[in-house]
Amino acid sequence: MKPQRAELVAETAITLLAERGMRGLTHRAVDEAAGLPPGSTSNLARTRSALLELTLARLVELESDAFAPVFDVAGLNMPDMLAEMTARALWTQLTTGRRETIARYELAMEATRRPELRKIYDEAGSRFRDPAVAILSAAGSTDPVRHGRQMVAFSEGMMFDAVIGAGAEPTLDDLRLGVRDLLRGMLAG
Repeated sequence: MKPQRAELVAETAITLLAERGMRGLTHRAVDEAAGLPPGSTSNLARTRSALLELTLARLVELESDAFAPVFDVAGLNMPDMLAEMTARALWTQLTTGRRETIARYELAMEATRRPELRKIYDEAGSRFRDPAVAILSAAGSTDPVRHGRQMVAFSEGMMFDAVIGAGAEPTLDDLRLGVRDLLRGMLAG
C-alpha cells in the first residue's frame, strides 16, 4: 500500500479512538470513516495489534512534531525560555492536538492489557524522556535523569487532568506558571 494510505488509515484510527474509544476502532469502521473500499484497512494492518501499532506510530510522529521546539536543546538553557516553550507545547496538545492526546490515552490503557503494545508504547516514550533529560542537563540540572522523568510526568499529569481528569482545563498562563515553578525547583540547586 502507498504511504498516503497508511497515513490516512492511522489518522482515521486516531479520530475514531478520540471519538468512540477503543471499542469503536475496528478495521471496518476505519474503512467507512476514511471512505476506503471494504477490506482496505485489513490489507494494510491485518490484525488489531497491527492497526494499534500503526496508529501509535502516527501519534508519536504527531506529538514529536508538537514538542520539536522544546527538544531543540540549543538556546534552552534559560529556564524561562524552556518554560515558555514547554507550556506552549502542552497548550497545543490540549487544544489543536486534543484528538491525539485522547487517542494516546486510549492506547495507553490498552497497552496495560497488551504486552506487545506496551513494549512499543514504552519505547515511544523514550522519544520524550531522553530529550527531557538532555534539555534539563543543558539547563543545569544536578540530576537530569530524575528531573527529566519528573518533567514528563508533570506534563502527562497536566494533560491527563485537563482532558480526562476532574480538573479544569488550564490556561496558557497556568501552564507557564506551573512549568516555571517546576523548573525553579529543579534548577535552584
